[in-house]
Amino acid sequence: MHFQWFPGHMTKAIRVMQEELKLIDLVIELADARIPLSSRNPEIDTLARDKIRILILNKRDMADSAETDRWIKKYEEQGYYTLAINARQRNELKAVTGMIRKAGEEKRLRDAARGIKNRPVRAMIVGIPNVGKSTFINSFAGRNSAKTGNRPGVTKGKQWIRLNSGKNGSAIDLLDTPGILWPKFEDQTVGLHLAWIGSIKDELIVHSDLALDLIEFLQMEHAGILEEHYGFVPEKDSVRVLEQLASARGCLSRGGEPDLEKAAFILLDDFRNARLGSITIEPA
Repeated sequence: MHFQWFPGHMTKAIRVMQEELKLIDLVIELADARIPLSSRNPEIDTLARDKIRILILNKRDMADSAETDRWIKKYEEQGYYTLAINARQRNELKAVTGMIRKAGEEKRLRDAARGIKNRPVRAMIVGIPNVGKSTFINSFAGRNSAKTGNRPGVTKGKQWIRLNSGKNGSAIDLLDTPGILWPKFEDQTVGLHLAWIGSIKDELIVHSDLALDLIEFLQMEHAGILEEHYGFVPEKDSVRVLEQLASARGCLSRGGEPDLEKAAFILLDDFRNARLGSITIEPA
């Protein structure tokens, strides 16, 4: 299966990012903790190469915690301020505020030297579709400041959000931007991983083909997980496993044949929502 999705609004979003970066002190990039490599747009590295960088591995509750720790260490060694969060848990976001203030300290000192006090730290929020940017901003700001949705491509325009100053310093201005992919995946494995977590529109995907690849991955890397969750002993052939799942969940066509598309949707939905467990697709 060939993966690619780059609608017109993403081209516009890249132009907006280029324009707004002149006003930005630091860039906060959200990635998915399950695929900390594939969920990072390489074009963001090019656009933000001269900016202070914070990398947040979101959905940490859906990933293997030991692997997430290894990824944090790896990215810190590359010069990123890095942490892992579950953006739905507002109590976890205090660490983000602290990291923004720490990363923005250099800017604050420069301002102070020029007699500028308490100018807000300006941060741009970037990331690919469906990594949880809007949920992050809503939780971080303490109100519904950005649209949210469980499908890619919900945020299509920029929006500034002011976070009030706390005891520890100036306010923080957050610029939300639409999720952007990149025009061409050089490695189709990247596209496969993005499709598994739902960052490519489902309308562009054959669910059964995607599920067959996922079954092969799970049987190779997480043996026993399908039997544990679905209650049947999976056969070796991935097509037969999908047929078993269809029968187990009553996904049958009018003629009594297994409906593989329905079964595939069930498997993908269970995987995307961590009902199969906390799984890191890409080990550090």
